[in-house]
Amino acid sequence: MKTVNIHVYGIVQGVGFRPFVSRTADRLGIKGTVANKGSYVEIIAQGESDDIARFENEVKNRPPERAVILGLDSFELDTAPDYDSFEIIESEKEYGDIFISPDIATCDNCRDELFDKDNRRFLHPFINCTQCGPRLTILDAMPYDRVRTSMKKFPMCPECEREYTSPETRRYDAQPVCCNDCGPEVYILGEETKGLAAITKVRKVIMSGGIAAIKGIGGFHLCCDAKNEAAVSRLRELKHRPMKPFAVMMKDLDTVKRECVIKQGQEAYLTGWQKPIMLLEKRENQTITDMIAPDNLTVGVMLPYAPVQMLLFDLPDGVQMSDCLVMTSGNAKGAPICRDDENAEKEIGNFCDMILSHNRDIFIRADDSVCDWLFDKPYMIRRSRGFAPLPFMLKGADDKQAVAIGGELKNSFCVLRNGMLYLSPYIGDMADVRTVKALEESLSRMTDMLEAAPQAVVCDKHPMYNSVTFAEDYAKSHDLPLVHIQHHYAHILSCMAENNYEGRVIGVSFDGTGYGDDKTIWGGELFLCDMKGYERAGSIMPFAQTGGDLSAKEGWRIAVQLLRAGFDEAQEICQKLDLCDEKTFRLQAAMADNGLNSVTSTSMGRVFDAVSAILGIRKASTFEGEASTALMYHAEVFERRHSGNAEPLTAICADDDKGVILDTTSLACDIAKRFLAGDDRGELAYRFHTTLADMIVSGCVKLRDKSGIATAALSGGVFQNRLLTRLVRERLQEKGLTVLLHSLVPPNDGGIALGQAAYAAFAEVNS
Repeated sequence: MKTVNIHVYGIVQGVGFRPFVSRTADRLGIKGTVANKGSYVEIIAQGESDDIARFENEVKNRPPERAVILGLDSFELDTAPDYDSFEIIESEKEYGDIFISPDIATCDNCRDELFDKDNRRFLHPFINCTQCGPRLTILDAMPYDRVRTSMKKFPMCPECEREYTSPETRRYDAQPVCCNDCGPEVYILGEETKGLAAITKVRKVIMSGGIAAIKGIGGFHLCCDAKNEAAVSRLRELKHRPMKPFAVMMKDLDTVKRECVIKQGQEAYLTGWQKPIMLLEKRENQTITDMIAPDNLTVGVMLPYAPVQMLLFDLPDGVQMSDCLVMTSGNAKGAPICRDDENAEKEIGNFCDMILSHNRDIFIRADDSVCDWLFDKPYMIRRSRGFAPLPFMLKGADDKQAVAIGGELKNSFCVLRNGMLYLSPYIGDMADVRTVKALEESLSRMTDMLEAAPQAVVCDKHPMYNSVTFAEDYAKSHDLPLVHIQHHYAHILSCMAENNYEGRVIGVSFDGTGYGDDKTIWGGELFLCDMKGYERAGSIMPFAQTGGDLSAKEGWRIAVQLLRAGFDEAQEICQKLDLCDEKTFRLQAAMADNGLNSVTSTSMGRVFDAVSAILGIRKASTFEGEASTALMYHAEVFERRHSGNAEPLTAICADDDKGVILDTTSLACDIAKRFLAGDDRGELAYRFHTTLADMIVSGCVKLRDKSGIATAALSGGVFQNRLLTRLVRERLQEKGLTVLLHSLVPPNDGGIALGQAAYAAFAEVNS
C-alpha cells in the first residue's frame, strides 16, 4: 500500500475532470481525494502499486473528451492518513499555471434529454452537464466552482443537488447544473412573457418576416429567416451592413449538407464541442437567399451550440420553423457584442422587433469564432467562443509576465504568464469608446482570474490608436514599463509563437495599415527576424496614399496613384476605367504631389483594393476587406472554371539600397492595360494572385540566398486570402523553404496580441 500526490496541468477545470477521476478511482479501488488548486488539479491516491500505476495511466491517457492534459507530475508521500473512500474535496486556490476552459457546445446526451418528454429537463433552455455548457463567459474567479460563477444566484433544487453530489450521475460536480425548477429563465424583454411561451413568440416573429435579438452564451445575436430575402435585406438596412456576409445557423448536419459542400475534416469541427462558424462552399441550389453572402463562394455556417438555439428550431409548439436562421452578432456598428438587457435595448433595440433574453449573467463576452479551411485544417479568421482562452505555450519564457493590448482593429488582448500566452476572446474595433470599455473590463477580469502580475505592457507603435492610448493609461496606472512594438513584426511573431518556433525566419507581413519605423505607412513587408528583433529587408513598391481614412475604404484613390506612377496618360486611363473624372484626378494628383492629406505607403491591402477598382469589381468598400475579398472571389471562380490555366504576368522583384522591392505598381498598371485591351476580368484577377505569389517567392529566395535563413513565416490580414496563401506556400515549398502558417490564431489583427506577448517573453522589455 502506498500514497502518491499527483498534479495534473491543463484544461482540467469545468470539463468534468474531477468526477472522472473519482469514478476511475472507485473502479480501480483507489482511495483518497481530488481537488482543484486553481493552477492544477491535485489528486491524493492511495492503493496498491499496480493499481496506482493503472490509475495514473487512465488519468493521463484517457481523460474526458473536453479535457486537455498538458502535464502530470507524481511523487510518493512518506506519511499520509488512511483513506476509507475517494472524495472530491473543496477547491483551494494556489499559485501556478492556470487553465480556463472555453465555453463548450451542448453535448449529444443533453440534446437527447432536451427533447425527451420523460426527462425532467424536457425543453429546459439551460440544460448542461460536466461535458458541456458555459464556462469562461460565466466565470467570475478561479478555481472553477459554482460559487465563483454567475450560477451562484440560482440555488439548486434537491434533485439537482443530488445529481451534483452523486458520482454516478452525468452532472456530478457540473457547476452550471440546473433544471426547469431552479435554473435561469428566458423572457421577452419589456413584456411578461416567459419560458417556452417566450420562445414560441419569437419563433412566430421570425417566421412572419421579423427580426429578433436573442441572448445566448457569450452575448446577443440578431436573428431572422435566412430564406426570407425581404427579412435579410431589412436586417442589412437596419444594421447599415449592405454587403458584409451574415453567418447562418442551420438546424442540423443534414441541412448543412443540403446547402453547402463539406470538405474532409470540416464535419468534425462543425459537430464538435467548439462549433465555430465555418466558411463552407455554397451549393448552386441553395435555398437560403443570395443576400446572405453576395459575391462569395462561401457562406459562414454553424450548428446550434446552446439549448435555446435548439429550441428555436425544434420547440414542439406547432410553429412551422425555417431550418436556416441568420445568426449575426448583436451589436451596433463598431461596438462590442451586447451582453445584458440594458445594453441590448440601447444598442440593438432599433434593429429588431423583439428581444429574447435570460437572467444568467454573462461576465466575459465571447463572440462566435469564425474559421476558413486550408490545408485540411482550420484557418482562423476570428478566435473567440470555444477556443479562447486556451493558452499557447512558449519554451524559455517561464519567468516572464506581461499584458499585450493588441491591435486597433479586431482587437483581442493577450496575457503572458510563465510561458503561457492566453489570447482573449474577440473584443472588437477600438475606434469605438464602447469597445475600449469592453477591453478594460475583460482585461481586468482575465488578469484577476489568471492571478497575473504583469511586469510590462506591450502595444502597437501607432501614435493615434485608441489601443495605444489605453496601453499608456494602463501602464501608468499600474506603474509598469510600456513597450511599443512595430505592427508587422508583431504579426510575424504571432505566427512564430503559434508554431512555437524560436529560430530566425523570413517574415512576409502583408496587411492594410501599420505604422512604420520611418513614420510612413507599412503593410507589404519582408523581414529577417527572430523573437528578439528584426531587420526590414524589403517591401512592395511604395506609393502615395491620399485621402486619409477614406483611402482605406475607397480603392479607386489608390488605383489613381498607382496608374499615375506607371503611365504618362494616367488621367485618360483613369477615365476609361471609370475610376474618376478629370477634376477629381487633378485633385488627387495635387494632393499626392504636395503632400496634402497624403502619406507614403507600402500597404499590400490597399494594392488589392486598387486592383479590385481597376477591374471594376469594387471601387469602394462598405466593410473592411470587401474589395479584396471580391477580387479573390473572381479569381477563384476563374481558377475553378479553367483549372488555373493562366500564365502569370511579369513578376518584378528587384534589389536596391533599401532591400528587396516587389514591383506591385507595375503589376497593377499591367493589369489595367490588359483590362482596357479586353482581357477577361476574372482571368486578370487570378493572374494578379499568381504573379504576386511569384513576387513573394522570388523575394524570399533572394533573402534566403543572402541570409541562409530557409524558413518563411506568412502573416497579416492579406493572408486571410486563402488563394494567395495557398499559392505562396506551395511555391515556397517547391523552392525548398519551410513555411510557417497560422491555423488557430488569426493572421489578421485579431492575432497580433500573441506576437506582442511573445516579444515580451523573449526581449529585454523591463529595462
